[in-house]
Amino acid sequence: MPARLPALLKQVFGYDEFRPLQREIMETALAGRDAVAILPTGAGKSLCYQLPALVRSGLTVVISPLIALMKDQVDQLEAAGVAATFLNSTLDRPEIRDREERLSAGVFKLLYVAPERLMMPGFIQRLRVWRMTALAVDEAHCISAWGHDFRPDYRQLAAVRAAFPEVPTLALTATATARVRMDIAEQLHLRAPEFFIASFNRPNLSYRVIPKLRAERQVWEFASARRGESGIVYCLARKSTESLAAALREEGLAAVAYHAGLEAPVRTQNQEAFLRDEAKIVCATIAFGMGINKPNVRYVIHADLPKNVEGYYQETGRAGRDGLPADCLLLYAPGDAAKLMHFIDAMTDDAARAVALHQLKEMVAYGDETGCRRVALLRYFGEAFPDDNCGGCDNCLEPRETWDATLDAQKFLSCLFRIRQKSGFSVGLQHVAEVLAGGDTAKIRRLEHHTLSTWGVGREKPRVEWVALGQQLVRLGLACLGEHGVVEITGEGLAALKSRTGIMLTRPPAIAAKDNPAATATAAARAGEIPCDEPLFEELRERRKDIADTRAVPPYVIFSDVTLRSMARHYPQTNAELLAIPGVGERKLLDFGPAFLAAIAAWLAEHPRQEFRALAPVATRPMRIEMGINGTALETLRQWRAGRTVVEIARARSLSVGTIEGHLTLAVETGEALDPRAFYTAAEEEEMRAALIGHEGPSLGPVFDKLSGRMSYGKWRLYRAFAARAGVPPPR
Repeated sequence: MPARLPALLKQVFGYDEFRPLQREIMETALAGRDAVAILPTGAGKSLCYQLPALVRSGLTVVISPLIALMKDQVDQLEAAGVAATFLNSTLDRPEIRDREERLSAGVFKLLYVAPERLMMPGFIQRLRVWRMTALAVDEAHCISAWGHDFRPDYRQLAAVRAAFPEVPTLALTATATARVRMDIAEQLHLRAPEFFIASFNRPNLSYRVIPKLRAERQVWEFASARRGESGIVYCLARKSTESLAAALREEGLAAVAYHAGLEAPVRTQNQEAFLRDEAKIVCATIAFGMGINKPNVRYVIHADLPKNVEGYYQETGRAGRDGLPADCLLLYAPGDAAKLMHFIDAMTDDAARAVALHQLKEMVAYGDETGCRRVALLRYFGEAFPDDNCGGCDNCLEPRETWDATLDAQKFLSCLFRIRQKSGFSVGLQHVAEVLAGGDTAKIRRLEHHTLSTWGVGREKPRVEWVALGQQLVRLGLACLGEHGVVEITGEGLAALKSRTGIMLTRPPAIAAKDNPAATATAAARAGEIPCDEPLFEELRERRKDIADTRAVPPYVIFSDVTLRSMARHYPQTNAELLAIPGVGERKLLDFGPAFLAAIAAWLAEHPRQEFRALAPVATRPMRIEMGINGTALETLRQWRAGRTVVEIARARSLSVGTIEGHLTLAVETGEALDPRAFYTAAEEEEMRAALIGHEGPSLGPVFDKLSGRMSYGKWRLYRAFAARAGVPPPR
């Protein structure tokens, strides 16, 4: 069965190559073993259970948390010619009965259900009738209380495992720390699962944090600079989503609101408008987005501070799923952390409160981060970025000024000490800033803090700067956040105060009127765009929208922006040329090919064909996750170092030779000292180097064909990995 996977990948989904770890995950599942797959958004998680479903007998059941996700996935599978269906509350009884009859007849290869339906009386027995032979649990972090979106209904999935102990189970998510990963495996009762952990890095995303001043204005400035692009704006409060969407509409931007409090028909209508590109912006709470498969979201804005880093990562990950550049903007205000702290204090479960407090502190640390944000984000998930400048975040593109803050830090720490000494308790950052600035509030009068020696010693600075300074002192460990959001001096801070130790801090980011960061696209991220005939691209987008409207599906179900850009770059004029475009499979060629070929032919009849420079190869940076390279690749590397050949390792591990070569390629990319001569001769190396001259793009299909398949894909990938590590520039 695994041998059929590459052919089906191209035939059904239109792709020449697997993404990292996809093939290994599929082969593990087809071998009947359990697995946990941690792949970032846009890395092709869904394909890991969809493609194996086409080669195995029986039914693959997919546990999905949201109704919208089920319909979205089934729409895309049907467009690709795959027999898939879903069962949920949007269907009436006759439709459910019809689908269940077709399931009994073996018509479908994939079934999407929510965990609640799975536990309905008699449903598990129906799965036996329908011959369930594989189980996939999407958004698997929902089963863990340590995950950022814990859902108690997911805990009931253990009953399915008990009823079907022989059925291989694949748990998938984009966000899971080491603790959450182990919890997923334990709660699902997985049997000696294999863990597949891809890099959490999303190189096409840029990250920027700016002070939150006037949120509505800042969001408008950012969005109005990208009027033709789709974006998501996340807010904490339901009311904020509606008021922000209304404000954007008043300024001429097509925006809708989405939150759990809206009537179901309104919520569905707004979501559909966004998915179909009728509304360019959705202002939403975190109720929106999990599993939404819209690939062309070009930006995500957080108008309020997220509750935790996992949620922030997952929400920003909804931008740029197609691999094209996208921007992530966080409007950061210390007051947001104080509001969240208030909600956390109200929690009655001590364990849950401790988890939430820890997660919030990590999120605040990210907002205050003065180094590379990508480094900080990956570090949270246990991954090391290879250098300290990613070239794609605000701190790397515009490094902040470092200054001697010893005197101001002394003032702040002394104020913390005096407040505690005077009142016997600590207060929040905002109150400390008020005291330093000489504020005359009722609270200051009531607590007699206007009598402190530190009252008014910082009048020369705005209160917001004192708050920012306090946050940096917390990050340095000279102060700490206690319960109820209070800030306290630490033992280290007290020692620094007494010894007058020099303290260097970084200036907070400022918004210059002449260059508003909120309205400026990140140049480094935009460099990853696919150059093409832009007017033709827009023409093809219009054609796509017409077809999508006729079929009542979102435009990306027809073709992604990447596919359209490739068409507008290469001008395919025959079925064979169109089939070579990424994302065009045989069913889509049959259904949509004539319309797009006609559009391109009509365009060329009136416009000259443009020429474009070859795309630079995708840069691969060696990554290390907390356990080194992925666990399954480590086992291959161990056996390789023990003297086994690729064929012997493949036979021993019940994996294909191509997969084993992929593991060793990953080892090379992550810096393992392997010898290229163990994989190919000097003559073969020269032959591959020569074949790459003039080759454009990451796909190896054309150069593989150029040498009539004499070199395996594995050799090609290994050669490319060794060349990249040695810094050999691609031939032109």
